[in-house]
Amino acid sequence: MNTGKIIAELREKKQWSQADLATHSSVSRVMIGKYERKEAVPSIDAAKKIADALEVSLDNLVGEGVYKSFDKKTLQRFNDLQLLEEDKKKTLFDLIDTYVRDAKTRKAYAH
Repeated sequence: MNTGKIIAELREKKQWSQADLATHSSVSRVMIGKYERKEAVPSIDAAKKIADALEVSLDNLVGEGVYKSFDKKTLQRFNDLQLLEEDKKKTLFDLIDTYVRDAKTRKAYAH
């Protein structure tokens, strides 16, 4: 998927116009339109501003990388987990594993 298409999809998900994204990102509406039409590629600075406005990581914005599907709040939570004591991390990960296992089981039986 290309960056322009991702920008458009994320913008539409927030129900923003190109002008709204321009206001929130300090990137001109004209340039946002060019990115979405694949007429230009955003600079790192512009991509960062757009990603911040859309509350996603740069990985998410360009559709690559390990963290491409995570929003900024989720990434911050992952970082914050490192602050926990090991026993609390283990408890939390056990809980997450249980929910994930149950979700996979439900999905398997749903088909």
